[in-house]
Amino acid sequence: MWCRKLKGLACGSGPQDNIFRSEKMSLAQMFLQPEAAYETIAQLGEMGCVQFRDMNEGVTAMQRKFVNEVRRCDELERKIRYATSELNKDGYKVVDLMDEFPAAPRPKDIIELELLLEKTETEIIELAANNVRLQTNYLELSEMIQVLEKSEQFFSAQESHNFDTNKRGTHRDPEHCDGSLGFVAGVIRRERQFAFERMLWRISRGNVLVRSCELEKPLKDPRTGELVYKSIFVVFFQGDQLQGRIRKVCTGFHASMYPCPSSHEERMDMIKSVHTRLADLQVIISQTGDHRSCVLKAIMKQIPNWTVMVKKMKAIYHTLNMFNVDLGSKCLIGECWVPKRQLEQVETVLAEASLALGSTVPTIFNILETKKEPPTYFRTNKFTYGFQVLIDSYGIASYREVNPGLYTCISFPFLFAVMFGDMGHGFLVFLLGLWMVLGEKRLSKTRAGEIWKILFGGRYIIMLMGMFAMYTGFIYNDCFSKSFNVFGSHWALQYNRTTVLTNPALQLNPSTDQRGTYPMGIDPIWQSASNKIIFLNTYKMKLSIIFGVLHMIFGVCLSVENFVYFKKYAYIFLQFVPQVVFLLLLFGYMVFMMFYKWVQYSAHATNVADSPGCAPSVLIMFIDMILLKTEVPAAGCTPSMFPAQRQLETILLVVAVICIPWILLGMPLWITCKRKYRRGKIEQNFDTIMETIEITGKEVIITELGDSHKKAPLSEEEEEEEEPMSEIWIHQAIHTVEYILSTISHTASYLRLWALSLAHAELSEVLWTMVLSEALQMSGYVGVIAVFLIFAVWVFFTIAIMVMMEGLSAFLHTLRLHWVEFMSKFYTGTGYEFQPLDFNAMLTADDED
Repeated sequence: MWCRKLKGLACGSGPQDNIFRSEKMSLAQMFLQPEAAYETIAQLGEMGCVQFRDMNEGVTAMQRKFVNEVRRCDELERKIRYATSELNKDGYKVVDLMDEFPAAPRPKDIIELELLLEKTETEIIELAANNVRLQTNYLELSEMIQVLEKSEQFFSAQESHNFDTNKRGTHRDPEHCDGSLGFVAGVIRRERQFAFERMLWRISRGNVLVRSCELEKPLKDPRTGELVYKSIFVVFFQGDQLQGRIRKVCTGFHASMYPCPSSHEERMDMIKSVHTRLADLQVIISQTGDHRSCVLKAIMKQIPNWTVMVKKMKAIYHTLNMFNVDLGSKCLIGECWVPKRQLEQVETVLAEASLALGSTVPTIFNILETKKEPPTYFRTNKFTYGFQVLIDSYGIASYREVNPGLYTCISFPFLFAVMFGDMGHGFLVFLLGLWMVLGEKRLSKTRAGEIWKILFGGRYIIMLMGMFAMYTGFIYNDCFSKSFNVFGSHWALQYNRTTVLTNPALQLNPSTDQRGTYPMGIDPIWQSASNKIIFLNTYKMKLSIIFGVLHMIFGVCLSVENFVYFKKYAYIFLQFVPQVVFLLLLFGYMVFMMFYKWVQYSAHATNVADSPGCAPSVLIMFIDMILLKTEVPAAGCTPSMFPAQRQLETILLVVAVICIPWILLGMPLWITCKRKYRRGKIEQNFDTIMETIEITGKEVIITELGDSHKKAPLSEEEEEEEEPMSEIWIHQAIHTVEYILSTISHTASYLRLWALSLAHAELSEVLWTMVLSEALQMSGYVGVIAVFLIFAVWVFFTIAIMVMMEGLSAFLHTLRLHWVEFMSKFYTGTGYEFQPLDFNAMLTADDED
């Protein structure tokens, strides 16, 4: 009833999902009456948005109030596990509940559930014991028949009169010693047969004859259910003393001994008798098995409900053990974290729970003022969940810190696509993601292991990565290493057939062959050019630097959101401004020069200084800027790309160098001045109080006020600022060195976009050239058959290497770019996750495990 009633109040539901900042949390205190505590916690568990704090951290589990109830739940779980194991033995699969979970049992229903499970366990134990006994009897009779039938080859009619029948039994007349032979027959495990025969040889000093043969079919152990391979043996001996030794050896090796008459007629009569007993036993086993199947099928339908009810009950008692109990045991006191937007709903649930139970004292629910750091809780939906998991794998965001998961929804698939840019391969990835998205209701019930769980959880990530890969593949004009002629080529080639035959290498010259700029992407004629790799190498390398610098600048800018929200306005001027200025003046300037170089130099320029031959290398120019060097230009070229370039670069370098001590000294000096100002203000206020009290003449109050003023607790911010200045200087120095060096290393790290993109394109071209194109060049019937076979090989390598291996590699590199290069600029990730008492999440997680 409560499960249906609270479905609309669940914390994770509703269109108000927020992923930019974590939810505002409130620390609440509740006073519960013992008779209403169980039902109240059960309803809060169904609601699923209250995280309780452990008020008994120093108390062991055995000293808590509800330890006996937890033990009862453990015993019930043990009985359910035993019933489940018996079902698995008979091949019955217990199906977990997926949607509708039963409510937690009420306290008055717990005893009934215990009695029901006790009765069920007793019945299963009796059925199992009867089944073991029947199977044991059946096994013994089967082995006896095997011994009787196989021992025929060990005896002959002529030898029958030499055996004394009393030798086979457990009793022999001590006066009967006529020298006749006796024998012992039985069955032993095959792996023990060799050691068994050696032991018989040693104890008899070679005065025994052992005959054996192996059973063709294995026998099933009635207790363990394992198949056991056994052998039949017959040991011939003479004398009572040796008979006793042989029987002890058989007992020690766990061999089964069976009576076996020496005469053929007696053996035939015994075989008929055992066959009759086996037939009767088979009927009994069949009837018993039918009854056991009916009982287990009835239990199988109830076990999922029992499992859910016991888990909920155990979670409730574990939660109640976190509560503090007053001295009179008349009230349970607990604290919990609740999202602020859910406070009214929680109060409503508590009030309705008290009214439903008829409690005379209502539940008290207070909001506490605290300086403890609340847990981090982001409201996600099925689309944003996968991206948030990627961020949480690095570290849980601090409370109310800017969450990079919002921007990762776009930046992650985009950077992946820059490395994985291929329309064909991206389409295959998109189809995989689209298949999981369209069939998510059906596929969510699949239990195929941890890898499938991770893959299915990121279905929207996979779909977006495929879409973005198709887009970048269109920009690169690359589909399985081939290009599409969408807008027509914008190159006017000055080649005829004779030229092509004599010089098949196609060299594109922009000064003579280029008619205009291609509308979007790369001209398809580059696919046939011999200088294609040089062009794409430069193109993709510069794109990776541009994307990397923009990504890092955006990360630094996001730190302003944290400074403004937490009212650390001084950090904007002392941290953000020098950091972003340093990044822009150096690497931002390098990006600007890339665009300026593309615009300034043209193959159709009339001036020699603006021709491509005079275009300097941006990397060399950047190194010369740092080293304050000037390269000697070529003949007819200018030493700089624009007037006053060297003067501008000197100014930018000087300002960037100034930013280093700005970052290093700004924060420590600001904290030092702030502490001096605070101490001076405190001493001034204290002196004013002393002067006021001296005038009134109340000396006792002076001491009290002075001591209380000195012992006044500091705020959380002031407590953090009481960190020794030496440690602050050390931390700031480490932060400064890390940021300056990481700015260079992180910029270089974004070159992986270029490297992986180039490697992906070249590997795809090699796969096409060396595999599929070989089949397309064959002719005749052999060529037709080869096309089908080699195409299958090409598809296999495309999926295995280009999609799976290359896709995984690009995914991991993209993850690294976000975790290290992007999030390190603003993200601390030192929070802890909000883990409410949520029955639905708990049961779903258990099912997946």
